[in-house]
Amino acid sequence: MTVTAQMVKELRDSTGAGMMDAKKALVEMNGDMEAAVDWLRTKGLAKAAKKAGRVAAEGLVGVAVSAGRGVAVELNSETDFVGKNADFQRLVHDITRTALRSADLAALKTADLNGQPVDTVVGEAIATIGENMTLRRMASIEGDHVAAYVHNAAADGMGKIGVLVSITGSDHGLARQIAMHIAAASPLALSEASLDPAVVERERMVQTQKAREENAASAKPKPDAVIENNIIPGRMKKFFEENTLLGQKFVVNPDISVGQAAKEAGVVVTGFVRMAVGEGVEKEKEDFAAEVARMVQG
Repeated sequence: MTVTAQMVKELRDSTGAGMMDAKKALVEMNGDMEAAVDWLRTKGLAKAAKKAGRVAAEGLVGVAVSAGRGVAVELNSETDFVGKNADFQRLVHDITRTALRSADLAALKTADLNGQPVDTVVGEAIATIGENMTLRRMASIEGDHVAAYVHNAAADGMGKIGVLVSITGSDHGLARQIAMHIAAASPLALSEASLDPAVVERERMVQTQKAREENAASAKPKPDAVIENNIIPGRMKKFFEENTLLGQKFVVNPDISVGQAAKEAGVVVTGFVRMAVGEGVEKEKEDFAAEVARMVQG
């Protein structure tokens, strides 16, 4: 498979690896992006790549909470400028409120908004504002208490990152603090038990390969039993602590985890939603001629 400059740039952006290292990883893995990420990590040349970091689309995320239910919706636009448009913001607000009585995205698109289906309203807004738009996502959450937080707010209840957190127990402001933490720390899951097994297995494979390569290069290699029973479990424990909400160090008080903070407050965190504008969407933005030239010279 031909490795293109675009592929090299994407790998660099998602891992922080150098250009030639990214190119080599793609060549070694025959253009497989995920395998190239793992190859870089086993060589100690990159951190885990998060798809959420590949943000390209514009628009706004809206959040709303009512009667123990919270919703988050994403309305995409072509340019960031439209996100500052009062008509676009009003549309995001109205769609978000409509989502409170919709079960999912499909239901939301057909739900009534001022006498018309939401999809029709969006279509009319495209004609009025003069830019393509997409109602891309909706997520909801329920609990005894649901808190919402918007980061980089463009207006009340909408911005670039929207977070919802549900808890059981008496809330004294902790849920909102946890929502702010989620916006900053971007956990992959609530707890170790709720992590995608495929993600866990992939991480275990990367850490196993990395530990074995490091051990093989060491002047004093450790027995295989030490690698399997001590080093790898220790690295997986760190992975769980860094990537699960309850395991992460609480940004409000880094001396304790979010799970500990919740326990001390007498509450249980039951779920969360973190939605960032454009995550997972890619678009070509620049000319890569200079990078191609450097790669040819290399």
